[in-house]
Amino acid sequence: MGLGMATTKVTFTLDEETVHRIDDAAMRLAKPKSQVVREAVADYHSRIGRLSESERKRMLKIFDALVPAIPARPRRKAENELREIRRARRSGGRLSRSGKRK
Repeated sequence: MGLGMATTKVTFTLDEETVHRIDDAAMRLAKPKSQVVREAVADYHSRIGRLSESERKRMLKIFDALVPAIPARPRRKAENELREIRRARRSGGRLSRSGKRK
């Protein structure tokens, strides 16, 4: 804890296993239990929004399965298709100006 950092005493209800883990970490690291909890919360908070290792591996596995399924085609063909889509959007999509389907 930094010098001059204000502290607030709080009460939490924890299961026995969590209490044991805090006690064990404090003993192994030779740190006060409150510091172990502060550091654990800071670490947990820094990972919010990031993928866990198991989530990352699961998503990479899905990616590796899907990428080979993407059909290979010449770049020019893809660019022509995108150009056609953009032109259709600018002209009102699939509906003509009269409101009738093309």
